[in-house]
Amino acid sequence: MPHTARPSAPSARRLAGRLAVALLIAGAALIASACGGSGSAAPAPPSADRFDARRAFTDLRMQVELGPRPAGSDASRALAERLVRRIPAGRFEDVPGGLRNVVGVVPGRGKPILIGAHYDTKDIPGFVGANDGAGGVAMVLELTRVLARDRRACQREMRVVFFDGEESPRGSSDFAADGLRGSRAYVAAHPRGLRAMVLADFVADRDLSIPREATSTPALWDRLRRAAATAGALHVFPDRLGPGILDDHTPFLEQGTPAIDLIDFDYPHFHTTRDTLDKVSARSLDLVGETLLVMLRRLRAETCRG
Repeated sequence: MPHTARPSAPSARRLAGRLAVALLIAGAALIASACGGSGSAAPAPPSADRFDARRAFTDLRMQVELGPRPAGSDASRALAERLVRRIPAGRFEDVPGGLRNVVGVVPGRGKPILIGAHYDTKDIPGFVGANDGAGGVAMVLELTRVLARDRRACQREMRVVFFDGEESPRGSSDFAADGLRGSRAYVAAHPRGLRAMVLADFVADRDLSIPREATSTPALWDRLRRAAATAGALHVFPDRLGPGILDDHTPFLEQGTPAIDLIDFDYPHFHTTRDTLDKVSARSLDLVGETLLVMLRRLRAETCRG
C-alpha cells in the first residue's frame, strides 16, 4: 500500500493532517454539487451482486507467487504485462524514472469514475505484499471484470488504473517527495474532469476494519457506507475517523476530485516480510468487493434516465 499515505513517516502524517481540513471542505462541496484465514469465500449477502472472491483471491495469490515486486523490477514489469491484458482497452502510460502505469477504460458518458490500486511493492528484501499491493490489485481486477460485463450505454465511463511507483524507493526518507510517482504522473497527464476516484489499498487483511481515512471526501464516504449497508457489510466500515494518510488518492484530492482511500492502516504486518498469504482472506475481499459493486453501479447510473 502506500504507506505513504500510509504515513510512511511522521512528517508524512503531519503533512496529511495539514491538508485534511482544506481538502475535506473542498471535496465535500464538489461532491454535493455533483450529486444532489483461508482462500475460501464465505457466502455473499442475499442482496450482493456476486463479486467473485475466489477469483479475486486467485489473482492475489498469483501476484504473491511472483515474489517481491518493487517498482521497475523484472517481477513488477512481468505483473504489468499480465494486468494490461486483463482490463478493457488496456495500455501503458509512462511514469518518470522508467516506470509505467497500467490503464484501461470501460466506455460510457459524463464525468468518469476512476478505480485504482498500486501494483508495486515496497523495496524490502523478501517483502511480497499480500495485503499491501496484491489485495488492492486483485480487488480492482475483479470489479473491472464484473462492471465491464454488465455495462449499459447510458452509464458513466469507468477508468481503471494500476499505479506504479507508489512506494518510495529504497533509501528514501521522504515519502511525500519520493512516493506516489504513478498517481502524480496520472494526474499531471489527466488534469481534470473526474466525477470521483476510489482507491483500494489495504482491503484483504483477515481482521478487516476500514474507518474513513481522514482526508477522504466525507460525502463520497457516506455513499460507500450506504452501499455497504445494502451489501450486508456495514460492520467493515465503522462510523469513525482514521488517520490522514498520504496515498494514491492524495494527488486527486489536490486537483479537486472527490476521492476516498479504502485502507485498514491498523495492520500489524505493514512493511514487514510477514505480509504474506496467511494474513489475508477471500472473505475480506468479498465484503469490500460487494460493497464497491453497489457503490460503483450507483455512481455509474447517475447519467441514466429513470
